[in-house]
Amino acid sequence: MNEEKEFISQLLNPETQNHAFKLLVQQYQKPLYSLIRNIVLNHDDTDDVLQNTFLKVHQHLKNFKGESKLFSWMYRIATNEAISFIKEKAKKRGISSDTLQIELAANLQSDVFFDGNEIQLKLQKAIALLPEKQQLVFKMKYFEELKYEEISSVLGTSVGALKASYHHAVKKIELFMTVN
Repeated sequence: MNEEKEFISQLLNPETQNHAFKLLVQQYQKPLYSLIRNIVLNHDDTDDVLQNTFLKVHQHLKNFKGESKLFSWMYRIATNEAISFIKEKAKKRGISSDTLQIELAANLQSDVFFDGNEIQLKLQKAIALLPEKQQLVFKMKYFEELKYEEISSVLGTSVGALKASYHHAVKKIELFMTVN
């Protein structure tokens, strides 16, 4: 934990912040990309959201109080940015976020950056049908392999509620996979 406090000090110090921020981007770019990609599903949109996430992190780092790990705080920002992006994109198109998620999952086959097979495509379609909270919990647990405690810190939800959401999501996905 002392290493993290030292790193945050470097991020806040005008003399070391550029170098420290480059290290931050190097360290968190891939995991944040993966998290965002699992929410917005499109590569180009993911790049935009990732860039916005790092901008927000840079702008608000001075407000980081250290009540959670830097990782959790950045994941929360990335998650919120991705959700906001989806909602805004759906609003611009005059459709619901749920409908947009279903469309995005259906369009994955034509995405050159999606290297999944038919089962993965079917899984994405099943996930798109879940309520937003269950989608997030499932994606963070299944794809990102985060522990419930980490997800709790990111989403601000109790571990018990997260376990229930994940259980319901898994049951719904299993049903979708066997029926379709």
